[in-house]
Amino acid sequence: MKQLCYFSLMAFWLISCSKPIMEESDTKQDFSFGVVDSLDVDVLGSLMLVDVSPKGKHFVFFDFSSRGFVFTDDSGEVPHAFSKTGDIPDAHGFLLEFPGFVDENSIALSGMNGIFLYDLKGNMLQRLAHPESLEGASTMSFVGKGMETTRIGGKTFLLSNSVRTRGTYPGEQQFYDSFKALELIDIDRGEFLEIVPFEKGSRFLDGNGYFASDYAPALEAVGDKLYIALGGDPKLYVYTLGSDGAILEKSVSLDIPGFEKLPITSRDEFYEGAMSVKTSTPSLRNIHVVDEYVLIQYYGGFSENKEKEINALMGSGDSKGFLELYNRYEKEVSKGILVLDRKNLHIVGNVPLPEGVNNAGFASSGDYLWMERSGSKEKEEDFLRIYKVKLQKHD
Repeated sequence: MKQLCYFSLMAFWLISCSKPIMEESDTKQDFSFGVVDSLDVDVLGSLMLVDVSPKGKHFVFFDFSSRGFVFTDDSGEVPHAFSKTGDIPDAHGFLLEFPGFVDENSIALSGMNGIFLYDLKGNMLQRLAHPESLEGASTMSFVGKGMETTRIGGKTFLLSNSVRTRGTYPGEQQFYDSFKALELIDIDRGEFLEIVPFEKGSRFLDGNGYFASDYAPALEAVGDKLYIALGGDPKLYVYTLGSDGAILEKSVSLDIPGFEKLPITSRDEFYEGAMSVKTSTPSLRNIHVVDEYVLIQYYGGFSENKEKEINALMGSGDSKGFLELYNRYEKEVSKGILVLDRKNLHIVGNVPLPEGVNNAGFASSGDYLWMERSGSKEKEEDFLRIYKVKLQKHD
């Protein structure tokens, strides 16, 4: 009998800091982040920035309280908000991926009930059925990480995480042989095309078993170019997209200081229908293309020994000890943003995440990044501040 499992982990860490957002480091960096503008959103509740529209005129936030979405303009006003939960005809169901802007006036998201396009008022524009019926799903979501949209040959396509089972599971070799990370979705035709396998040389073809979070894709599409990395495998792949699929153009191994190795798990520990994700293992969490650079946000993860230690505490039922140790180890994790030259994919910088912002991630639009200011731990605030940030190179 299959075990149905619906698992959603919203990785949303707020780190309070009394220091300025862009404090100078003792070590000179080739790159840094500079704030060029900000906007305040007057809200009550817990919002997380998900995406910024192509022209930077609109922002979409996930509201943890209502499980819905809040939209603001570039002055911080809130013209629209909607929630599509419950038993309604256009409900997306369990949220698999946060929304991404299709254009200035519409968003796309993935839920258990399909792929949905809505306008900013919440009117459903289109609904596409998943290529397979879903019995369960797991998802990890981070600030600034929603569905991707791109233009290929004058047409709009969506890129969504593939949720196909293909009649197998991670305890079988067939799973790794048939795996595809993404769906390339032709909106006009309503067609899904699965792309991005485990390429030759991928660590996920080494005969061991892996959890969904181990190979969760981080990606950015710019026209017909797709930049993608798969979870804890420190490699960047570049594909050329077409309406008939994706062609691998180049792969680059990434040397990341403090990036741990994924723990080895026997395939015997996996069984059909079971799903789980981990937040403490190494991963490449998001990719943004700005100016002539590719930015890769990474999380170095816990070492295998630390992972075993916290798992033992969790298994013993010592929840207090587990949380204390987890938080201590979390502070020691290597985190940052690799800066790659877009033309040759050489690493030209490694920038620490800024202090004073939510370091779970950030959004991008055009040549700018958008980061959330960390909330105060001392008092409840009735506003959220978003910084407009520019990557700066120092000669």
